[in-house]
Parts: sequence; structure tokens; C-alpha cells
Amino acid sequence: MTYTPKSSPPPPGPGLPVLPAVPAQAAPPARSPENTPAPSTPPAAPRRTAFAEGLDQLRSAATTEPGRLRVIGALLALLVIAFGAVAAWQMTDRAAAADDVLTRSQPLSSDAADIYRSLADANTAASSGFLAGGQESAATRDRYERDIRTAAEKLVNAAANAEPGSPSTATIAKLNRLLPEYKGLVERARTYNRQGFPVGGAYLRYANEKMQQEMLPAAEDLYKKENQRLSADYADATPYPWAAIALGVAALAALAWAQHRNYRRTNRVLNHGLVAATATATVVLLWLVVGHTVARAGLDDSYDHGVRSLNVLHDARIASLKARGNENLTLVARGAETKKVGERTYDAYDYDFGTEIKALAAHLSAAEKLADDNSGERPVTAAVGNMTEWKKRHTAAREQDENGNYQQALDRVIGTKGATGECFDSVDENLRTALAHEETEFRRAAGDGRDALTGMPAGAAVLAVLGAAGAVLGIGRRLSEYR
Repeated sequence: MTYTPKSSPPPPGPGLPVLPAVPAQAAPPARSPENTPAPSTPPAAPRRTAFAEGLDQLRSAATTEPGRLRVIGALLALLVIAFGAVAAWQMTDRAAAADDVLTRSQPLSSDAADIYRSLADANTAASSGFLAGGQESAATRDRYERDIRTAAEKLVNAAANAEPGSPSTATIAKLNRLLPEYKGLVERARTYNRQGFPVGGAYLRYANEKMQQEMLPAAEDLYKKENQRLSADYADATPYPWAAIALGVAALAALAWAQHRNYRRTNRVLNHGLVAATATATVVLLWLVVGHTVARAGLDDSYDHGVRSLNVLHDARIASLKARGNENLTLVARGAETKKVGERTYDAYDYDFGTEIKALAAHLSAAEKLADDNSGERPVTAAVGNMTEWKKRHTAAREQDENGNYQQALDRVIGTKGATGECFDSVDENLRTALAHEETEFRRAAGDGRDALTGMPAGAAVLAVLGAAGAVLGIGRRLSEYR
């Protein structure tokens, strides 16, 4: 039997709301794949550089005490290392320049002066031998040959030490070319003079003209260039290393600040690492200032009482040689060469003799003022006396020549007794003695100046490394307290 199910009546109360019917919507039209827009993606953030990231990390680390200590340690070590590096660099340059003053530029300057002196003396010996004619002594001939040989050797030495392509190289090459030409002219003059031909005098005057107008000016130019080189080496060796000194003061100030900061935060008076760093930096700074001051004093002394005196004495010796050469040529030319000054006409060589004697007197006066002890002053004073006597004898010889007594004038110039040649030889010998004394004084003072810088560059570098290590260890000791 089938029963119809019975349902229970709905619960009392309001009925549920009925939603209105929604009509069916049409499907959207299909789109081709190429017309479908790509889904939008947010833009990528720009990539940060390693420097920016490192800066952020450093800034973050600096907000903590360990981080600040690491930064302080790194800066202290960097400052001490920079101080040592700059000190080593500057003192290396100054030590090299001081060594050049002693072993290179001043000897080359003296060599250049010797080239000038040798050439001038050879010219004087040649004219003296010519005046003697067939009676030329072996001593005069040997002196001429020795001077030519000395000039050639000094030119070789100067060429070996000159910088390639420098003006000095061109001057040396010019002198090397002119020297054999001059020697050939002198030999021709001697040959014709022995045979009694007057043309020998013309050859000697031509040789003298080549010497006076070409060779000696070139030698003087070389001498000036080497003196400029010497002055440049002094200028490189003597200035104070201000950059290194400033860095040293900054390093000491930073180390003092770091120790004061450490004391305020920990109440500990000393940090062994920072104290060691401060000690090494102080030693380097004191060594730098005191050592360079001593070196500078030695170099200044070598210049004031060595180089200046040497230059004046070289000039005096050159003036005496030129005066002697002109005195001899006055008798060789016998009035063939004249010079008009104002309304008066003079013998050209005698006029030049007077000019050189005045220059000699001025140089000897300056040398007397520069001499700082009896050993240096005594030969200069003797040379002044010789020069005075020379002028008297020259005046007497000129009177004989002007009165037509040529042989008497010749005897008063190149004779064996009471001649001007004796005075010239005495002047030259005294100047040689004074030069040797001043050369010794220069080497002593310049050597002391150079030795004061010995070991300073290497010592500054080593001590700076030790100081940086001490600063790092001192900061590391504080960092270990935070672990």
C-alpha cells in the first residue's frame, strides 16, 4: 500500500524574500590572442650599488658602540699609515737631492769650472810659448799639453753625466768639436814662429779669437748650466716636508682624542695599543723635524761657506787667466789690434787686461769676505798681494814697450826673474790652495747634511706600520669586551 508523505507545516513567522529573476546574459565575444592585453606587473625597484649598501651597513653599525669602535680603529690606522707613507716619500726625495748635491751636481759644476780654467790656461801657455819663440821651455809646453788633456778628460766626464738631449749635451759636443780645431791652429802658429815667419802671429791671434769668442763662452755657458743644476738640487733638498708634518700632527691629535674618549667611557687611563701608536707617531714626527732641520743646516752651511766661496774663487782664477792671456797677446800683436773707447784708442789686448784685473780684484775682495777661517782667508790675502805686485810690474813692462824697448818689455813679462809671470803663477797657486780648502769645507758640511737623512724614509715607513698595528690592537682589546 502506498502512503502519501506528509510534510510538516512551515514554521510561523515571515517568509524568506524571493530574489527577482535575472535574465540570461549573452556570452562576451571571443578575442584573438594577439588582441589580448598582457597582465600588468609592478615596476622593479632600481638595483642599489655596492657602495650604497656598504654605506648603509656602516651607518647601521655606527649606531652601536662596537661598530663605532671599528670605524675609529680603521680611521686611526689609515691616518698613521698615510703619515708614514708621505713622510717616507718626501724624505726619499730630499735624501736623493742631498746626495746629488754632494756626489753629482757640485762635482760636475767644479768640472765645468775646470774645463773653463784649463782652456784659458792652455791659451795663456800657448801665447807664453809663442813669445819665447825657439826658446820655449819644456815646462811651458808641458803645461799647455796638460791643460788640453785635462779639458778633454773633463769633457768626457761631463758628457757621461749629462742628460741626453739637454742643452749641456749640445754645449759639450760643441767644445769637443772646437778643441782639436784650436789645437791645430796653435801648432801651425808654433811651426811658422820657429821658422821666423810673421804669419805665425796671425795664426796665434786667430786661435786666441776662437778661444775667446767661441770656446770660453761655451765653457762659461756649461759652467752656468751646471750651477743651475746644483741650485735646483739644493732647492729640492732643503724645503721642510710640510705635508708629512701636517699629517703627523693630525695623527697625534686623532690618537689623543681616541684615548680621551676611551677614558671617559671606561675610566681606564691607558690603552696599551693606542699608547704604542702614539709613541711611534711621536718618534716619527720628532725624527722628521729634527733630522730635516739638522740636514738643512748642514746643506745651508755647505752652500754659504762652500759653494758661494768656490764660485767666487773659480771666477777669480778665470779672471787671472784671461788677464795673463791678454798681457801676452799685447806683445804678440804689437799694436795690430786696437779698441776705441770714447775719444781714446787703446791696444785691444791691454784694455782687456785692465778689465780682467779689475774683475780679479772684485772677486778676491768677495772671497775675503766669504772666508770664515784663517785657512781660507790666508791664501786669498796672499793672492791680493800678488795681484798688486802684478799690476806694478805690468805698468813697467808697458812703459818699456811703448818706448820701443820690446825685448825689455818681453823680459818683464816672461823673464825668469822679476817678471809678471811670477806674480801670475803666485796668484794661481794661492787660488788653487783656497779652492782646495773650500772644497774640503763643502764636502764636510754637505756630507753632514746628507748623513742626517740616512735611514729616515725606511724608518718612518716601518714605525708607521707598527703604529697602525698598535692602534688596531688597542681598539681590538676594547672590542673583545663586547663578546
